[in-house]
Amino acid sequence: MKTSRIAKAAMLAATLSLAAPLVFAQNIATVNGKPVPKARVDAMLDQILKQPQQPGQPPMTKSPELEQKVKDEIVLREIFLQEAERRGLQATADYKTQMEFARQSILIRALFQDFEKKSPTTDAEARAEYDKIKAANGDKEYRARHILVEKEEDAKALIAQIKGGAKFEDVAKKNSKDPGSAENGGDLDWANPGNYVPEFSAALTKLEKGQMTDTPVKSQFGYHIIKLEDVRETKFPSFDEVKPQILQRQNQAKLAKFRDDLKAKAKTDYKFGAN
Repeated sequence: MKTSRIAKAAMLAATLSLAAPLVFAQNIATVNGKPVPKARVDAMLDQILKQPQQPGQPPMTKSPELEQKVKDEIVLREIFLQEAERRGLQATADYKTQMEFARQSILIRALFQDFEKKSPTTDAEARAEYDKIKAANGDKEYRARHILVEKEEDAKALIAQIKGGAKFEDVAKKNSKDPGSAENGGDLDWANPGNYVPEFSAALTKLEKGQMTDTPVKSQFGYHIIKLEDVRETKFPSFDEVKPQILQRQNQAKLAKFRDDLKAKAKTDYKFGAN
């Protein structure tokens, strides 16, 4: 009888010794006698690796250094968590309120992530947007100078000075009210005509290289005297160069529409404030 019990105890000890490495392998540490499961490390690593990176940055990859940092964080959290629970903070109203807000935020984020996963922008959609942007920019860029004044009679007098031999650049530096270009002799650098107000653009595109407007051009800013310095073919990036930015912008636009549609369809008596 005694021998049988000893044998059974020995067998049990042997079994436990074989099983122990498997059990302990699932934990990375113990804190005050409580095991810290490796699953927490794996879960946090997974979340870190899933986080989107900024454009141009390489994707995050698993490394021994990253895994060590995560382990450190997990064990520290367990230490702090045990102390918070020892103090009974989990029973406070503030904790419960914050937990509810956290639950809502996680679910809402999951909703938007689910939408983005199921409604990605296709290459065809991105290409269509690229073609639209390219068409809007036109096939020519213009380099112009201008002088901006408040009164029409002042603009006419300056035109007379320039026609009389005064240099456009000197007149612009002395008289133009445009702080962005006056110091540079009215130089606006290369730009697409669509970047300007319609009146300015219409007058600019009618000029020949080296020509100046004979009459002041009125806009919401005042009166302009415009001189066309040069014209060139538009330098537009290729589709592949700007594809990531277009995809990001299109995905953001789709998500914004999804949010707006949900808001519009909701049956509520609440009146949202103006955005």
